Amino acid sequence: MPKEFSRTSRINQQLQEVLSVLIRELRDPRIGDITVTAVDAAADMRSANIKVSSFADDAALAQSVKVLNHASGKLRRDLGRQLTLRYIPELRFLADRALREGDRIAAIIRDARAADDRVAAARQQAEPDGSVDGSSNDG
Repeated sequence: MPKEFSRTSRINQQLQEVLSVLIRELRDPRIGDITVTAVDAAADMRSANIKVSSFADDAALAQSVKVLNHASGKLRRDLGRQLTLRYIPELRFLADRALREGDRIAAIIRDARAADDRVAAARQQAEPDGSVDGSSNDG
């Protein structure tokens, strides 16, 4: 069983690399700047879910996914020309919002740190000796 897992992982990686190039070669302006973030092919290689991401808004990402699903037949044929697999999987593109969600969380953390810095600076101005309650920590 571990051998099957490694084969599937290798094929997923190969599909991701080749699809990234093929999508760029489509040159459809509706697709925009898309990144293939993950490929999950079924064990029998009959189908594969391809997660794509973009820094564009949700509507633009949805449009890109729609165009990619429409072009999946062409992409599948092109994959067949480049890969030596018994079956070229049926491609299903899905929106991956993880990058945008990560950016949103990073912004929240950045804002919280900035607020903490402002509070610390205000506290330090109010207490010039640096102690919070006015007592010293000498021992």
